[in-house]
Amino acid sequence: MKKTIKVVAAIIENDKNEILCALRSPKMDHPNRWEFPGGKVEKDEDIYTALVREIKEELTCKIETHEIHNDIFHEYETFNINLISIKCKIVEGTPIPKEHSTLIWLKRENLDSLKWAPADVPAVELLMEGI
Repeated sequence: MKKTIKVVAAIIENDKNEILCALRSPKMDHPNRWEFPGGKVEKDEDIYTALVREIKEELTCKIETHEIHNDIFHEYETFNINLISIKCKIVEGTPIPKEHSTLIWLKRENLDSLKWAPADVPAVELLMEGI
């Protein structure tokens, strides 16, 4: 039986209606694929607290969480992922990639120009539909 990992991802939109996209580094699983930044939910941590902590660690900025964007289950070869994407705003600082290769801001309609990690694709499709 494969392990299921609970992961949160931030859908961060700026005041130009652009969404923050993060490129996974060559050292990460699914290298050189794009994703929404975030990470694993620790034991005894709620999803919102986990996301605020992960973004502070990964991007050195502070976010404010809003509503859940989507909640999916995805099977990878060696594990399963429960990925919960949450809409957020940056309230302090500017995102700086500490774990990712690079960060870019993209309009919703251009999101499909990137090669996304498989678990992030459903969120991308919803965003492109204007959801």
